[in-house]
Amino acid sequence: MSLPLNSTTEQQYQSVLERIVVSFLSTAPACFFLFINGTLMFCLRSKPVFQYTCRYILLYNLLVADTAQLVMSQVQFLLAVGRVKLTYALCGTIKIAANLTAGISPLILVAMSLERYVAVCHPLRHASIITTRNTAVAVITTWAFSSLNNVTRNLFLLEHSLENLWSVLMQDYCTDVAWFPNPLREYYDRAYTAFVFVSASLAVISSYTGVVIAAKSASTDKGLARKARKTLLLHLVQLGLSLSYTIYFPLLTGLARTVRRLVFVWVQNVFYVLFIILPRCLTSLIYGLGDQTIRPVLLHHLCCRRVGV
Repeated sequence: MSLPLNSTTEQQYQSVLERIVVSFLSTAPACFFLFINGTLMFCLRSKPVFQYTCRYILLYNLLVADTAQLVMSQVQFLLAVGRVKLTYALCGTIKIAANLTAGISPLILVAMSLERYVAVCHPLRHASIITTRNTAVAVITTWAFSSLNNVTRNLFLLEHSLENLWSVLMQDYCTDVAWFPNPLREYYDRAYTAFVFVSASLAVISSYTGVVIAAKSASTDKGLARKARKTLLLHLVQLGLSLSYTIYFPLLTGLARTVRRLVFVWVQNVFYVLFIILPRCLTSLIYGLGDQTIRPVLLHHLCCRRVGV
């Protein structure tokens, strides 16, 4: 009679050990990049050149959205790994905040791409078009558009009973499907994601094409055009990665039906790092190391010493 008991105890121990290891492997890189993002955000508020330059204002808002999204994603991942079940209201609050910040990055990337296009193709009008006031309007519009998307998604809730949301525990972990099982909402999400991806891709590609054409002109600053081309290509990569979270859960659902549990646990962690953590950290890596103005300031704060600031 002791054998089944020992076997059950061993399985429970392995299950707990798996959860601890998976939690550590996801939390360690998340905390590292949160530290990098936080340091870069501090740098962007530490000097007037960053506070009043339009592209750095856009960069700051992109970092805010990415950092908030990373925090929300990590909280949800740890809750799922720890098998913690929330009330519908608490899960809904987390999902609304996560969806709001997830929608910001693609829109800010479009604004940053257009700013680079104007800088290269219309240098004489750049100062009059890309002003701090216009940049503030662009940022507010971006957050308003993402908020409107969130409000629209939540309208589908009206056909469900909203009673006892703060007291009823969910039957599953906190995901969109478990919190909000609605086929119409899923169709809406797919349509909205496709619309944002296609529109943003066209904007970035058009900006890149304009920069390439302008670079052939004798009056264009070749160095600025070369840097703008590289930046716009990176923006296109960022755009694809920022929307890669949309395939995260479908991939996991398909894998859960085809592979063993142990394999699934490790693949889930790899996918989480690739599709959730990495896209939210590229901004700090690209601008923190690639921008000649930001890099010495960032290294100064990271290394706690003076590096040519």
